[in-house]
Amino acid sequence: MSHEKQPLPLKGLRHLALKVTDIGKSRRFYEGILGMRIVWEPDPENLYLSFGSDNLALHQIPPGETPAEEKGQRLDHFGFIAENESVVDAMAIKMERAGVPIVKPVKRHRDGSYSFYMADPDGNVIQVLYEPHISPLP
Repeated sequence: MSHEKQPLPLKGLRHLALKVTDIGKSRRFYEGILGMRIVWEPDPENLYLSFGSDNLALHQIPPGETPAEEKGQRLDHFGFIAENESVVDAMAIKMERAGVPIVKPVKRHRDGSYSFYMADPDGNVIQVLYEPHISPLP
C-alpha cells in the first residue's frame, strides 16, 4: 500500500484578498504603479484586480472595524513571480522611482532565487521574485 499523497486538483494560489484602510490609495498603487488590471468593481468598497491568472481582491475596512493585525491575523508577505532576474532589477528601479518603500533591496537567496521586497500603502510587504522552479511555468 502506497502512502504517497495524491495532489488535490487545484491550480495554485492565484487569489489573495486584502483588507485596506484606503481603497483609493490602494487602487492607485496596484493599478497605477504596479499595472494590475481591474476586472470587477462591484461597489466603492470592493475592487478586484488581475495579472493574468492571478486575482487580488481589495476590501475597504469599514469605519470602526478592528484592523486584521489587531485580531491576531499575521501576513508576513505575498509575492509576484517575475520571468527572470532582469525583470526583478527593473521592477526594483521602477518602484524606487515611484516612491514605493523598499523593505529589503534586491538580493540572491540561498535557494538560487532573486528578489526584493516593497510595501503597499497599508504596509503589506510584497516580494517580487524570480524563483528558478516557478518562474518558467506558464
